[in-house]
Amino acid sequence: MILISSKQTYFTKRVFPAIWLGGVALFLVAALFMLATRSAQVDPMAVVIPAVMLVFGFFMFRKLLWGLADEVQDAGNYLLVRNGSIEQRIPLTNIMNVSMSQFTNPRRLTLRLRSPCEFGDEIAFIPKMAGFRLNPFARNAIAEDLMKRVDEARMGSRA
Repeated sequence: MILISSKQTYFTKRVFPAIWLGGVALFLVAALFMLATRSAQVDPMAVVIPAVMLVFGFFMFRKLLWGLADEVQDAGNYLLVRNGSIEQRIPLTNIMNVSMSQFTNPRRLTLRLRSPCEFGDEIAFIPKMAGFRLNPFARNAIAEDLMKRVDEARMGSRA
């Protein structure tokens, strides 16, 4: 089996949000403490802005990162998807569409399924990326390969 998801997924899903949310929460607690003790003149916006950032960050991380699969391996005629302790085999014939996001960071590869599995009817993950690219609009080799193989698997199942 070949790992087609990024090795940075753990950092992206768990470590980065913890650092970001923790840093903003720490700033909010410090501002609240200074406001409560009146030890310094504190602008109320020093409390409002971090509170808004926490709420906004939580929902953005939930929407863009926390739903990503932890690991995706290519086994030829199926993909083995792991998220937490749950593993699911996804036959290529069950994949309806393969799409790659262009304007998100990190880029996401999304698989739309014909029939839902334990992860629902869509599985998104961060694919392995080639090194530095000058062309930000270049196609992802993993997504292109999956599109071709899914189409071939569908055509083979019709015959």
